[in-house]
Amino acid sequence: MSTLDQVLSDLTAESLQLDQWVAGLTEAGWSTVTTPEGWTVTDQIAHLHWTDTASLSAIREPAAFGAMLTAAASDADGFIDAQTADIALIPPADLLLLWRDGRVELDAALREVPDGEKIPWFGPPMSPASMATARIMETWAHGHDVGEALGITIAPTARTRHVCHIGVRARRYSYLVRGEQDPGVEIRVELTGPDGELWAWGPEDAAERVTGSGQDFALLATRRRHLDDVDVRAQGPHAQHWLTIVQAFAGQPGADPVRLTDR
Repeated sequence: MSTLDQVLSDLTAESLQLDQWVAGLTEAGWSTVTTPEGWTVTDQIAHLHWTDTASLSAIREPAAFGAMLTAAASDADGFIDAQTADIALIPPADLLLLWRDGRVELDAALREVPDGEKIPWFGPPMSPASMATARIMETWAHGHDVGEALGITIAPTARTRHVCHIGVRARRYSYLVRGEQDPGVEIRVELTGPDGELWAWGPEDAAERVTGSGQDFALLATRRRHLDDVDVRAQGPHAQHWLTIVQAFAGQPGADPVRLTDR
């Protein structure tokens, strides 16, 4: 298991990579559309900055964060999208500085959380390491949107393991958010990292398995790729179904990814 220092180091590295991609963009570059829903580069960075500030509020201002939870209770996705849209009105150069400062402040705040204390969130409360891992997942996913839209060749890194970890750990949530019953069947997951290392979860003797590329599983779990377009395979009916609904993030799954051949 990674220590908090290791996870925060990976979060910094993932954020810096995205920072380097957007730092030199012109105003037109910041307006590049990155998703089928029309989110621009500005929207992506605004969303990441909002989530960092919400995380800070959860750590340092629990009463204010509680009010935020109340405001978001009826429509969390809509609430977050509205907050993102407001932040996206900030000029890109200023937004980039705000995002940078927020990242540094969140790193410090996560290190200050007493051992054993959980941080409230929109889902279950999380440890500092779990919250930092979630920030890696979200930065990785939104960074992939940005990099792909800008025509950047995105090299896989070992940091992708954090994304895969959340995808596996959130299996029960994948059923819940779709109103399905968790079948309670154990699944062994074995994925290959960029340097050939094995990333594994679940009992070795499980009858059902998921195997393949760690990078591709992360793209599938963040719903950036259709199942037909990834090197991820299932053995067993429950494993096969799970791959059609796997989801590493909280909230509604949204529209299914479009097959690459249909884009």
